[in-house]
Parts: sequence; C-alpha cells; structure tokens
Amino acid sequence: MRIGIFFGGPSREREVSFMGGRTAYESIDKSLFEPVLVFVSGWGRFYKVEPDFLQQESIRSSLPTLDGFAVYDESFEDDIFTEVGMEAIEPDWFEEHFDMAFLAMHGPDCEDGAIQGLLEWHKIPYTGPGLVGSAIGINKILQNELIALVTGQQKKTATISRDDWEQTDKAAFFASLVEHLGLPVVVKAPHQGSSIGVSIIRTYDLDAFCEAVDKCFFTVSMPAGVWLDMSDKDKDKYAQDIANLDSGIGYPLVLEDTGDYILSPVELVGMLDSLAEEAPDSTMVFASVNAEDDLLFEEFIAGQEFSCGVIQDDDGTAIALPPTEIYNAEAFDFQTKYKTNVARKRIPVGTSLENNRLIQESVAAVFKRLGINVYSRIDGFLTPDDRVLLHDPNTIPGMSPASLIFKQMAEIGMNFTDSLTYLIRQSLRERIRTGKDTFRLKQLLLDLDDRLAERKANPAPEKTILFGPSDDAWTKARAEYHRTAAFGAERPVLVYQKSATETHEIPVNLLFKDTIADLDMALTTPRHPLLVETAERARSVTERYLM
Repeated sequence: MRIGIFFGGPSREREVSFMGGRTAYESIDKSLFEPVLVFVSGWGRFYKVEPDFLQQESIRSSLPTLDGFAVYDESFEDDIFTEVGMEAIEPDWFEEHFDMAFLAMHGPDCEDGAIQGLLEWHKIPYTGPGLVGSAIGINKILQNELIALVTGQQKKTATISRDDWEQTDKAAFFASLVEHLGLPVVVKAPHQGSSIGVSIIRTYDLDAFCEAVDKCFFTVSMPAGVWLDMSDKDKDKYAQDIANLDSGIGYPLVLEDTGDYILSPVELVGMLDSLAEEAPDSTMVFASVNAEDDLLFEEFIAGQEFSCGVIQDDDGTAIALPPTEIYNAEAFDFQTKYKTNVARKRIPVGTSLENNRLIQESVAAVFKRLGINVYSRIDGFLTPDDRVLLHDPNTIPGMSPASLIFKQMAEIGMNFTDSLTYLIRQSLRERIRTGKDTFRLKQLLLDLDDRLAERKANPAPEKTILFGPSDDAWTKARAEYHRTAAFGAERPVLVYQKSATETHEIPVNLLFKDTIADLDMALTTPRHPLLVETAERARSVTERYLM
C-alpha cells in the first residue's frame, strides 16, 4: 500500500511536523508499505519530495533568505518551492501518487477537520480521527463544555472576544477575572496546539496580563516613539523575531488601522518607518492573518499533570493506555516540550492504582463521547483531593518514538513501527464506518490483513542486537533496533550483556529508558500492576501487529 506521509503544513507547529514526518518515514514498516513524502507548504500547497529533503535542519533553513531575513514561504511572492525544484501535486491527482494519507501535521488546518475534509472529498483515506473528533479536538472552549458533560468535572473558565477586549476596561476585567478564577490565571488561544498561545499569569500584574492577552490574540503593538528610538539592528531583530512561529506571530501580518498586508520583515520595517515618521505619537497594531478571535481563561489547577493516550480495538472500543505523569516543570509549554530537558516523565502517574484506573476510565469516556476515533492523547491533572480534571484532547500527537503516546504503546508491547501499522490499519477501519467509498477501502483493509496474517504465519528471522553496559552502547542499540523493525526483513531482539556472565533480553516496554542506570533499575523492579492489566486489556490489539 502506498502511504503518502503528509508533513509541514500551514500551522505554527510546522517545524514539529517536519521532524515528525522524518521519523514517520524512517520508521514505517517498509515490508508492508511504500512511503511517499508529501510536503505541505505554509500556503497549503502540496509537493512530492525526495527523502533528502528531510535531511534539512528545518523547513525554514531549506529556503533562501529574503533580503537577509530567515522566513517561510508565505513571505515570498512566488511559489518558492517550485522554484527550488519540488514537484507540485494537486488534490485531484492524489490517487496517482498514494493510496492513503498518513497525517503527521499538527494545529489549525491540519487536525481541525480541514485537511481531513479535503481528503474525504477526494476519496483518500487518512490516518487519525475523523471530521467530528478533529473539529472538537482543536476547539478548547467547546472541549471544556463537552468534557464537563461527560465527566461532571467542574473547572472555572471565562472567555472574551477580540472586539469585547478592545472595548472593555482592562483593569476592571482583570480584577473580575481574578475574583472569578483566582491566581494564577491561565490564558489560552483556543485553536492552537503544542501549548502555543498559552500564558500563565502568576501575580496581580495588569501589564503582564495585557501582554499575555495580546500574545494569545496573536497581535503586536508598537508605539511610534519607541520605534523611532530603536537602532537599525534592533529594528531588524524585531522584524525577524515576528517570523518565529513558536514565539512570534508569523507573517503575513495585517496593519489593523488600514487593513494593509505585510508579507515579510523588510516590508514591516519599511511600513513602521513610514508610519512612525507620519504620526510619532501613534501606536501601530499588527495582527497575524491567522489571529484568534476569542480567548479562553482557566483557573490554574494545582496537582499532578498527566497525559494519557487512547487507542481502539477492532470493534471500536476505547482502550486507555497507561498515563504518563509530567513533573519537575512549572508548565508543560512549547519551550519545555521541545527546547529543554527540564520536564521529567514517569509511567504510570505516581499515585494509587485506583487513581490511575480513574484517569484511564475518564479519558476513555471522553474519547468515546467526543466522537474521537483511532487514537488520541488527552491531558489533565490529578488534584490533591483525587479529582481527575481533563483538557486538550490531541488528535494527532507528536510523531516520534519518544512522543508520550508511543511510549505508552510500548508499555503494551508495541514498538514504534508496530504502532504506526496500528494507526494505518485502524484508520482504514474507521474510514470504512463513514460509509464513503466503502468497497475500495474494505479491499485495502483486506489486502493489509492478508499481509499481516502471512507475516504472522511465516515470521521473519530474528536479528540479535547485542549491547554492553554504557549509555552510548544503549543509544546505538536502540537506533539499530528501530531501523531493523522499520525495514521489516528481520525481527530485532535487544540483548543486554551486563557482564560476562549476565545477559538480559530487553522487552519492548523498556525501549524508552534513557540511560543504562534507568534500564538496570527497571530490570530489577516488578512491573506496576496497572501496566500489567493494561497490556492484558490491549492484547486483542497487540497480537495482530506484533512481528
């Protein structure tokens, strides 16, 4: 089966998706699938690319600079990717290139039902949840209301529109918000992922609050007097920082007073110079063309933060995976997730067996009642009084072997390659349930099941990967394990030679131990009862996919 791996995309998470596309391509089972790389640009155009494109450091580094600035394709007037030799493909002709789309994209347009709807229109099956689950999964305001209906949880929230924010007495609004929610106050852009557009106001600071609100609305204000006092170097830095999608608001921008579009840093500097000279007492306000129009405010929840994946068995029954606790971090935000090693993680949550079961029951119920299918990752908190408060269902979790949901799938015995095969097959199963192009999709599913059954009946020979007691040897052995699993011709078996007289075969659930010390400890520690019972509950899923 030809699998089009879609990566990149228009959202602010496109660089995370770029890394995910690389990992999905490297890890997909080549004995079952033929991977086809489909890069999606910031303008939402589709390009068939060769694997060497994935060797770039990032999407932005693959592009030429524009007048000395590092930018994305939205800043160029022409189709820059065609100019550098990429093959553009149109949705009308997707079926000539691949049989199914593997979605490794995140955020608006990528996991909100937009790309899913486009693919359904062109009769291309895709991975992950369908239209309903995707649309709900990107809307944090609606999620809160629906999760409360499912679980009965009580969490204080408030919202405000951009128009109301511009007209309100901001000091009075902040005071009423603190009275209602208490401190800290969590400010969220409701349609972003990876904690982009999230701020936590920990003290009674009106200026910090207003700055956080503007950030989450994806707007920036520049007083003309401040701009005129800046050096040329600082002006260029300001315009460059806007282009950074994780911390800036990204181009194109709109000058709100006039509606003029600004595509690039050079245009921004020129316009600010001109406007500041014309009106030195004014304040210029710019917004992203993809600015939020509503904001969500939530009370700060004190407790143990966790993330819990959910998958399905063949009948569509939700199976909650062992939850992962995230600790040693003030907030599990974009910076913490992708740019530091501060946050620590453990499976399951450091609490009672009953509380871990309660987390699983809650996330499975929300998964089902919110119309999500195939898989998802749902986050939440366990409070000191043992309440489970859920938020932010993630319908396309990060695509790397180290992503939380894939670590959790390893706990039930599925390595990353097996997990990707599950994702493809179960997605086919769920697309069939929509009643569209049913006969062809059933034939694709039957062909895949025949291949899986043949592999089960005639297993590939084992390949022993031997490693010694050092972190470097452990890292190299795991890399070789993943490469072997993805190639599909052999079944990798990790064997730890701790000493001349002591060896251990390493089970899949220990693949993600970071160090030899962690591995040694795990080998001598009995498995947590929750991990044992979850693996048993998921056996009907895992037995189909294991090599």
